[in-house]
Amino acid sequence: MAGVDESLAFKPVRIAILTVSDTRTLETDKSGSTLAARIEAAGHILADRALVKDDKTDVKAVVTRWIDDPAIDAIITTGGTGLTGRDVTVEAVRPLFEKEIEGFSVIFHQVSYQTVGLSTLQSRASAGLVRGTFIFLLPGSTGAVKDAWDNILKFEFDARYRPCNLVDIMPRLMES
Repeated sequence: MAGVDESLAFKPVRIAILTVSDTRTLETDKSGSTLAARIEAAGHILADRALVKDDKTDVKAVVTRWIDDPAIDAIITTGGTGLTGRDVTVEAVRPLFEKEIEGFSVIFHQVSYQTVGLSTLQSRASAGLVRGTFIFLLPGSTGAVKDAWDNILKFEFDARYRPCNLVDIMPRLMES
């Protein structure tokens, strides 16, 4: 049966948040703040937080810097996953993926459908793995961030979640 086994030890994950937006600042970034609060409330470490404009070069530069940082286990971006011309997060980050986590997109859309209905088809939420770092690309709305964290990521980043979770495999991500 799936669930959290309270008899096991919790292991905090070091997570960085990148907001991609032409219109927000860190002070007005509700989705990034919502995500940061949830990460810390769950007992994880907010390793870094940044905001960049919708520019492929800028997005890729921050994500690449964080991938290279051994103090960061996971990166979550918010914004830039839609269909407009300015939505470039997927184009900036997906080419970096060594392995794509296709199941995340599937589950995210199932969860999102429950809150926004068919509008979920406008999201290109995705996830992947690069040199041992998990990367999740979320839409920029506060609702989407809540859907992703509350229904998927808080469990997958909890070492006590059974039958399996992402934390359990972290020591083996760089195996050859």
